Amino acid sequence: MTILRSLSVRVLLALIAGLALGAAAQTYGGEGARRLIAGVEAVGGLWLNALRMTVVPLVFAVLVTGIASVADAAATGKLAARATIWFAALLVVGCGFTLAFNHGFYAVWPVSEAGAAALRAGAQAPDATAMASATLGDWIRSLAPANPLKAAAEDAILPLVVFATFFGFAITRLPQARALQLTEFFRAVGDAMIQIVRWVLWAAPLGVFALGLGVGLRAGFGAAGVLAQYIVAVVASNLGITVLAFVLAVVVGRVPLIRWTRAVSPVLVAAFATQSSLACLPAMIERTRDELGISPRVTDLVLPLAVAVFRLTSPVANLAAAIFVAQIYGLAPSAVQYAGAVFVALAVSVGSVGLPGQVSFFASVAPICLALGLPLELLPILLAVEVAPDIFRTVGNVAGDMSVTTILGRNRSEATDAAPRAA
Repeated sequence: MTILRSLSVRVLLALIAGLALGAAAQTYGGEGARRLIAGVEAVGGLWLNALRMTVVPLVFAVLVTGIASVADAAATGKLAARATIWFAALLVVGCGFTLAFNHGFYAVWPVSEAGAAALRAGAQAPDATAMASATLGDWIRSLAPANPLKAAAEDAILPLVVFATFFGFAITRLPQARALQLTEFFRAVGDAMIQIVRWVLWAAPLGVFALGLGVGLRAGFGAAGVLAQYIVAVVASNLGITVLAFVLAVVVGRVPLIRWTRAVSPVLVAAFATQSSLACLPAMIERTRDELGISPRVTDLVLPLAVAVFRLTSPVANLAAAIFVAQIYGLAPSAVQYAGAVFVALAVSVGSVGLPGQVSFFASVAPICLALGLPLELLPILLAVEVAPDIFRTVGNVAGDMSVTTILGRNRSEATDAAPRAA
């Protein structure tokens, strides 16, 4: 069947099968069945470690190349620089919105203790040292790693991201030939890590099945309701930031709501169907030019640039996933820890643009969890139910791309004087 060709669907089915067999073993199996499942769980642990081993080199490599590409884009001209500023500002706003919305969401609809216990069954407890509150002075001192290699070995992701950020900008100040050599080197490292992750994800149904067996054995289907709550939280977060993109287009871009909705609706349908911002680029250009009357000079630069370096929903959904993990463990990271997590979320949102969906989920959420001192054992389970959130990630991204393009094209000196095509 065509639907089974989708890795996301196969992983979701593997999770359901693992939970069902684990729950059956809990009810009907004996000690032998439990020992067998414990052995199969080890396969899931091996698969998770294979994913984890790529996080540090992949994040470092894509950050360096991503920062270099953004710097190059900003240097191409005033319009590109203004677009980059808008991208950065909206990403920051998205982080603030996510923190406020998700904490409010769980205050109104708390995660049940029984469901949380079911989902974290078998996962390791968070490192108490990592979760210990640090003073502001300690946090500031930790931003610059005294030894970047030690930071990488210890999964100290925030100082590593700071180092990668400085390293990426430093490359842009080198002579062009040397900068190109370094950029291509790290691009090759990133591509190699992505290839490893693709190999590991090829076995994702087996790995998630093995992990799901353990959860099902200890908790039956008790985790299903909590996973549904996670999907609702992430989808609602993405929809919230999509509404913000609509508001900006209407208020700042000065486009009537009906006209904006008419222009963006076919693109949102394409985003829903394809789950790919790149696949939606031709439709975005056509609708922004013809329906909104934005000049080709603006659309032909800003929209491809947005697809290349900007994903509005990336920090939104990734932070929402990390907050959910904290809720499952009943933890409340400090404001200092959340500040570090926001910085990491912003950085990886730039670096992970263009990565395949399943690759970008783990490569983006894992560093945020590490910055908050959270374990990564739940991420494969969340990856298995990422099908619905990923749809709304793409919807929010294309709405953000068109909104920024509309705002930058509102100036009549940059917009066409021709009237838009009649409806």
